[in-house]
Amino acid sequence: MIGQDGRGAGQARGVVHGRPGTATTVSDQAPDGPVVIGLSAAIVAVTDDEPRVLVVRDDGPDALPAGPFRPDAHRTLDIGLRAWVTAQTRLPLGYVEQLYTFADRGRDPREWQGGPRIVSIGYLALVREAMPPADTAAAWRCWYDFFPWEDRRAGAAPVVAELIRPRLAVWIAAAAIPERDRRRARVDHAFGPEDDAHWHEDLVLERYELLYEAGLVAEAERDRSLSAAAAAGGGEMTADGDLVPALGRPMRFDHRRILATAIGRIRGKLGYRPLVFEVMPPAFTLTGLQTAVEALAGRRLHKQNFRRLVAQAGLVEATGRMTHETGGRPAELYSFRAEVMQERGGAGLRLPGRRG
Repeated sequence: MIGQDGRGAGQARGVVHGRPGTATTVSDQAPDGPVVIGLSAAIVAVTDDEPRVLVVRDDGPDALPAGPFRPDAHRTLDIGLRAWVTAQTRLPLGYVEQLYTFADRGRDPREWQGGPRIVSIGYLALVREAMPPADTAAAWRCWYDFFPWEDRRAGAAPVVAELIRPRLAVWIAAAAIPERDRRRARVDHAFGPEDDAHWHEDLVLERYELLYEAGLVAEAERDRSLSAAAAAGGGEMTADGDLVPALGRPMRFDHRRILATAIGRIRGKLGYRPLVFEVMPPAFTLTGLQTAVEALAGRRLHKQNFRRLVAQAGLVEATGRMTHETGGRPAELYSFRAEVMQERGGAGLRLPGRRG
């Protein structure tokens, strides 16, 4: 996985990393089969207090909108991505940025049957939710359906203490030293110590990768079964594992990994880029803005601190209009000050401390 900032990507020169725990030495030989460039989009919106991702549904697990890059039809990668999203969802895209390149062996199961290696370029798009046409297979889902442990707005998700930590403790104990120490350090870094005092919101990919490596998510068992069946010359095999069905909805191929990367990117950039306004309507209340930020960040924010930071950042301006749709007293409407990006190179919301 090659990242623009290198996070999560293999660091050692001369080594290509596949799934966690594997490494293949690079040789100078020509590739042993065809390679297809794919384009995948994590399209994110916020509706009410729910962060949502656009998926394509059919008879299998949910998938992100995706398709192959066609050099004869797509002048650029961006054009190709937008063409596939339009074809599958008929919804327009606004803000789009590249995430990472995903190239692990076997990420598309057809490779095990002699198909091409699929190297997918992942993208992040932020939009205001619109209903997909009824004749498409597209639908919106809450991203916490896929990552229930990431929603901490009501405190630490019960699934962490009840399922994840005990299963990871077993996974740690199963390893020999020094691998046991390495596993323990990774778990402490990704999930924080037992008191949950050092949870980092943006480590979404690291947490998912740990659960995958420990064999606790459905994709891990699926991929190991396919790999084992291919090594055995075909047939059906079931990998030994400690699968926990409660750990989120699975996705097709490695699309949950792509989505985890997108969520981590959003959370990491909230503090220095005004991404949240891409999912906001033209006019909004400060309460609505805070709710959207909390939905994306996965935690509650102190109201007064949040409003002070919004004012200090100069990101919004009053419209002079009020709304009565809040269910209580009329609330003032605000809009995003787009010129703030010209006034200074970067602008975002440095998230205040957690609400006690």
